[in-house]
Amino acid sequence: MKVTIDGHEIEVAPGTTILQAARMIGGEVVPPAMCYYSKLKGTGGKCRCCLVDVTKGSEADPRPMPKLMASCVTGCQDGMVVASKASERVKEARNAVTEFLLINHPLDCPVCDQAGECDLQNLSFEHGKLQQRFIEDKRTFEPEDIGDKIQLHMNRCIVCQRCVEVADQLTDGRVHGVLNRGDHSQISTCVSAAIDNEFSGNMIDVCPVGALTDKTFRFKSRVWFNKPFDAHRDCDKCCGKTTVWMFGNEIQRVTARKDEFHEVEEFICNTCRFDKKDVADWVIEGPRKFEKDSVINQNKYFGKTDKVVIDTEKGILQGRDIDRKKISMAEIDYNEKIDGNPVNSKKNG
Repeated sequence: MKVTIDGHEIEVAPGTTILQAARMIGGEVVPPAMCYYSKLKGTGGKCRCCLVDVTKGSEADPRPMPKLMASCVTGCQDGMVVASKASERVKEARNAVTEFLLINHPLDCPVCDQAGECDLQNLSFEHGKLQQRFIEDKRTFEPEDIGDKIQLHMNRCIVCQRCVEVADQLTDGRVHGVLNRGDHSQISTCVSAAIDNEFSGNMIDVCPVGALTDKTFRFKSRVWFNKPFDAHRDCDKCCGKTTVWMFGNEIQRVTARKDEFHEVEEFICNTCRFDKKDVADWVIEGPRKFEKDSVINQNKYFGKTDKVVIDTEKGILQGRDIDRKKISMAEIDYNEKIDGNPVNSKKNG
C-alpha cells in the first residue's frame, strides 16, 4: 500500500497506522504522541495529540475524512493522502489539545525531575499558548507513594494510562489503575497497596510527564548536568542494557535505553534501575546520543574541539601590551604608577 504524508510517499504493509507510517518517513511529519507507545499493546487514542487531516481516504474511496483522525489508531489505506504538519487545521487542533492538557498541569518545571526530557514541555514549546484562558481552580492531589522507590504526583498526570498498561503487560498482578471518572479521574493504587513488582520501575520511563518519579534520584540534579552513557551488565532478570546518568564518577540514576521517539527499547528490572549505582557494576560502552536539539546534548563531551587559530596581528586580538598592563592589576608593581614610572620618581615631582 502506498501512503502520502505531507508530500512524502511511502509504501507500508497492511495494518500499519498513519503514525507508524509517519515515523518510517521521519522528520517533522511525525505527529506528537503522548499516550501511544509502540512497545505496549492497546495504547493510543486517548490524548488526541497526534491528530491528522486525511484529505484522501483511498484510491477506492477518494473522499476526505470529515473529521481529524487520531493517527495512532487509524489504519493506512492504499492511495491515502494525509496532511500533518502542512495543515493549518491540524495545527489549530494540536494547539487546542495542548491547551487542554495544560489546564490542570502545575508550573512545576523548575522543581520537576522530568524537566529537560519532558514530552509535554516539548509539545507546549511548539503548540502552547502564551495566555491561559482557564480561570477555574486547578484540580489538586496529594503526592502518593506507590512503592518505596516511586513517587506519584497526580497534579502533573495527563491520564495517558501508559503506566497502567506497563502494569498490565509486564507485572504479575496490577494493583493500580484509573479511579473515578471525568475530571476526577486519577491514577492510584487500590486500597493503598504498594507496587513492589520487579518491573514496576518501567512506569517511570514510559510516563511522558513528571507524574511518576524515581525517589532515588529526586532533586539530586538536572538531567542536563548529567552525562548519559550506554552501559550493560549480566542480569538474570532482564536484558541488562541501560543508560547510566553520571555526575563526575557517580552514577546518579539508571534508566532504560530510549529511541528517537522517547520510547524504551527494552524494559529493565528494578535491580538494575535502583540497586546498581556503583560504576564497578557496569560495563560502560560509550556516550549515549540524543537528538541534536535536546537540552541534554548541551555542553557535553561529543567530539574534541580543535583550537581555532586566527592569522592576524597580535595587537588586534589582544591589544597593546601597555594597555593590557593598565587593566591587569596583577601585572602592576605596587611601587610604580600606572604610567610605568616609580612612585617616588623625580620625574613625577
